[in-house]
Amino acid sequence: MTLTRRDVLKGAGASLALGAAGCGIFGGGESKDLVPRQTMPLNAEPRLDELVESWSTPYSQFFVRTHGTMPIVPPATWRLRVEGLVTRTTSFSLQDLQRMPSVAVPATIQCAGNRREEMNLVKPVTGVLWDAGAIGTAEWKGVKLSEILNRVGAKPSAKYVWFEGLDAVTLKDRQTLFGGHLSIAKATQAETIIALEMDGRPLTREHGFPARTVVPGFIGARSVKWLGRIVVSDHKSDNFFVARDYKLFPPDVSAETSNPKDVEPITENLLNSAICDPRAGQAVGAGKLKLRGYALPPGIPGVGLSSVEVSADGGGTWTSASLRGKDAPFCWKLWSAELDVTPGPRTLVVRATDTKGGTQPERAPWNFKGYLYNGWHRVPITVT
Repeated sequence: MTLTRRDVLKGAGASLALGAAGCGIFGGGESKDLVPRQTMPLNAEPRLDELVESWSTPYSQFFVRTHGTMPIVPPATWRLRVEGLVTRTTSFSLQDLQRMPSVAVPATIQCAGNRREEMNLVKPVTGVLWDAGAIGTAEWKGVKLSEILNRVGAKPSAKYVWFEGLDAVTLKDRQTLFGGHLSIAKATQAETIIALEMDGRPLTREHGFPARTVVPGFIGARSVKWLGRIVVSDHKSDNFFVARDYKLFPPDVSAETSNPKDVEPITENLLNSAICDPRAGQAVGAGKLKLRGYALPPGIPGVGLSSVEVSADGGGTWTSASLRGKDAPFCWKLWSAELDVTPGPRTLVVRATDTKGGTQPERAPWNFKGYLYNGWHRVPITVT
């Protein structure tokens, strides 16, 4: 039996036997240790102090983002269909992809709604109320998307590459499939891949088994999971999640007044950082206080992290933090610092600077979808 687009929309994927991805809700052969933010569909993130234990995020701590069903895809019958402006419409099996030259790409994946909870405190927003844990770093291994496009003979008139997953999503008026698109320029970059493995093992069910796109530097929504179809086109995709959703509207626009046609889809990550330890509301002793967290460079080629600074007085004075982790494009760095703190209520703050001199804004503009919050991360604590 071959899983088709119609099957997925009818929910047939939920009844199919699980293949090599593992068993149960998660397929990693070990448990996830996550804080649920939504159960249907499932969305969960790690506790922040555990997230920054290592530069490469362990399976148990890697956040889970779903918009609809979490399909169970039989590897023996799965096919990746590539069509559109190509010389040869082709369906690739999992074995076909596994036989192609492979590449390993380290990449930090971050949900566009990461830190949405903070924006919601300013004014209510729509979407999953993430803390700062909808982010993680892994080594992804698979086939360059450019290799796939070369094999099918993408035509010179191609301007966009569309992606369609096998996860059925229920909207207010219909069911659809999650999808997205990339410009042909980004699609053919060496770092853009069809991933089959995550940290040295096959993708697990919740992370997109058997194949997903991985688009370093771009928001997580562009790394489409449970990939079923690729379309090469001369125009943008009309998929809901790129034509209408994942767009950054001005602060004066509401859901009722928004016109998605006037706004381009979100692509690159913004410069960001967060304090992961200590946690908000924690009581700590006076004296030397160790802070830990992460910082993410903007998704601009050639731009990395220059520095991270922390403050114990709400941003009045700043101390430089130490950075650790691999120097890999589009990847986060972990940071740590020590501050002297005296008794009383205190607000810890962090900000990052990139190699082009860009700095995090003190506040990020509010938008009704709560996307791309990257203002200074503030953590209130009590010093005893």
